[in-house]
Amino acid sequence: MTSIKEQSEDEPTCPICLGDFSIPRQLPCAHTFCQSCLQSCITSEATKHEKLGFIECPVCRQTASPFKGNEPTSKWASLFPIDTVLQSIFVTKSKVDRVCDACNSEGISVTAEGFCAVCQEAMCGDCLKVHKKQKVSKNHTIITMEELSSNRQNIMKIAEGFTCSEHDSEYVQFYCRDHNAACCATCSFRKHKTCSNVIDFKKELPFPLQEIKPENVVDELKKVETHLKRYTELNESCINGLELQAKGFSNQVQEIRRKINIALDELEMLIKTEGSRICKEQILKKQEENHYCLSLRHAVKNSRVLMETVNQYGSDPQKFLMTEKMTLQLSSYYTLVREKCMNNETISIELEFSPLIESVLSLSSSVLGKVVTKTTSENLKIPDLLKATKDCQFEKVDVYEVMLPDSTDPLYYGVTFLPGNRVMLADGSQNQCIMLSSFYEFITSYTLTGNPAGLCVVGDQEIAVSLPNQNTIQILSVKDDIISPVRTITSQHKCYGIATAGKREMVVTGDCGNNKYHWSLISMEGDVKSSQQFDSPSGWWNPIAINNSKTRVYVTLPGRNTLLCFDMEGKKQFTYNPSNLKWPLGVLVDRDDNIFVTGCDSSNIHHLSPAGSVIQVITMGVPKRPFTICMDKSRDMFIVTDFEKKRKIHLYRLK
Repeated sequence: MTSIKEQSEDEPTCPICLGDFSIPRQLPCAHTFCQSCLQSCITSEATKHEKLGFIECPVCRQTASPFKGNEPTSKWASLFPIDTVLQSIFVTKSKVDRVCDACNSEGISVTAEGFCAVCQEAMCGDCLKVHKKQKVSKNHTIITMEELSSNRQNIMKIAEGFTCSEHDSEYVQFYCRDHNAACCATCSFRKHKTCSNVIDFKKELPFPLQEIKPENVVDELKKVETHLKRYTELNESCINGLELQAKGFSNQVQEIRRKINIALDELEMLIKTEGSRICKEQILKKQEENHYCLSLRHAVKNSRVLMETVNQYGSDPQKFLMTEKMTLQLSSYYTLVREKCMNNETISIELEFSPLIESVLSLSSSVLGKVVTKTTSENLKIPDLLKATKDCQFEKVDVYEVMLPDSTDPLYYGVTFLPGNRVMLADGSQNQCIMLSSFYEFITSYTLTGNPAGLCVVGDQEIAVSLPNQNTIQILSVKDDIISPVRTITSQHKCYGIATAGKREMVVTGDCGNNKYHWSLISMEGDVKSSQQFDSPSGWWNPIAINNSKTRVYVTLPGRNTLLCFDMEGKKQFTYNPSNLKWPLGVLVDRDDNIFVTGCDSSNIHHLSPAGSVIQVITMGVPKRPFTICMDKSRDMFIVTDFEKKRKIHLYRLK
């Protein structure tokens, strides 16, 4: 088995094929792949699902959809933007034999002498002269092939820029400090025209925007590379050891067989020798018995002949005397025959093995031995560029009053972030979902078929809303700022809390009746993969969350002021029930698996470790009655709704 090919430390390569990039396409998460490699992943996923609405990044598993989602999946990869920086890097490769793009389009092969950073084309000497004379291109930046091939510092001179995450044909020109978002001219005009801190990259550099500098990021990425390299080296060492172990299995079995054969040979020799002796002894005994019986037969025969002769030819006195004599002999004959016939023994020689041998002979190969896997863990602590959330401060950013078209007071039973920093609210008073922009302004709403209890994002363009009164979960599309129904999942029980559990899976709590509740792992098609039951007197709707590794589930019991933690087999891991937690109505898990629980009647937010110990109890700046809570893990941003002032949503972040 060959090891993973090691590439040059300064040579970017596709994470899928591990080779040079060919038409590098970048996903919204900023991971880049060859167009053909990415398309292969998309095609593979498309064969598994009847209708594919999004894909997962092969590296970080974040979901993404192409900008033109109505295109067939066979073209999706080509719809993602080209990574111009990586493309520029590979433009610098093989510059000596690169031909002029313009001439090559006419079937003429001429060696290129320069590269236009604006037109992104290699040109020969004649084409360069014409290019410089043209009015529209005379000011374009031209880099010679020698400059490109001799020094990578020139790469960024031919990179066009970074494309907008929402408009693939436009490049990033501005940065909004208010929303920490890079944007193109279109986004700047549409979404950030009222913002006070929008920076034009051509006029101003936005640094320092954060405490982290570019050089810090480079250093941290190098550390991660080092740890990943160490990880692969350990795996390579393990692979080599496993290959040696695989070869040694046969030798081990052969050695066991050799030792067993020696023991069996010794047993065979012992049995042959001992068996031969015992058989000879028994044969001799039976031969002696037969010899005695033969002698007795002859004696009886002689007595019979004498008796017959006397009886035929003898006188009466002779007959009398012989009869008396033979009668005495007959009595002794009867005694001897009776002894022999009644005590006759039939002897057989059998092999009798010890119980150990008998048990071995009765065993199957699977019981005699098996191959087992033993794992020894080595914890490689990889430094995190982001500060650990347990060490962060919970900081209030702002309070927004959601202005709805109608005057009815809403009651937000659920809240979640959507792609593009949009927000979705589940309004229990009007039975509708409300979409807000990244500025927390009303965009649109959708009337549900029942009263919502919770919602979560289940794809790049889809959300799931639980409707307990109808025993259903409704899947909605949120594409292009339009909310539309996709499908409905029917449940046997009332559905309350709901949370995404990874690729096309959800965890949901439900009411079984008689103070019995359950949480279930279900697919996006409604198939129940596992279900665990628990008691919850006065539990109400039981909000739910799941950790990042999908190994633990957290359920709140509002009526009992309690948070429960289960593993995926339903075994309870811990119970959190402090006196200062009242009516917990929201629960989430952050990027470090720390837990946040809102206490609606205790006016606080409890920040817990993954093991359930208290990190901090947050009271400053918390709404009077904190209700539901959600988090954007990529930005460490929180939204908390207020049960008291129903229209207001509170924005926080970890700092």
